[in-house]
Amino acid sequence: MSEHPVDEKKHIFDDPKNLQRLLKALFASLVVLFALDGVVEKHPHFPWEYGFGFYAVYGFIACVVLVLVARFVLRPLIMRREDFYDR
Repeated sequence: MSEHPVDEKKHIFDDPKNLQRLLKALFASLVVLFALDGVVEKHPHFPWEYGFGFYAVYGFIACVVLVLVARFVLRPLIMRREDFYDR
C-alpha cells in the first residue's frame, strides 16, 4: 500500500494575509469605538468618568492587573511539579 499524506483541512487563518486582515479590522474597530467615546452621551456617577477614553483605559488597566495577579499570585498556589502524576 502506498502511503498518502493526510489531507488536512486548511483553516481560514492558516493564510497570514487573512490573519493580518483580521487584526487590521479589530484595530480599526477599536479606533472607531474609542473615537465614538466623545460622541456617546454618558451618565457617570463619579467625576473621573467624564474623561475621554476613561473606560478604555480602565479596562486595559484591569486586564493587566488580572494577568499580573494570575501570574504572580495564583500560579504559585496551583502550580504542581512536572512529575506530579508520575508519582
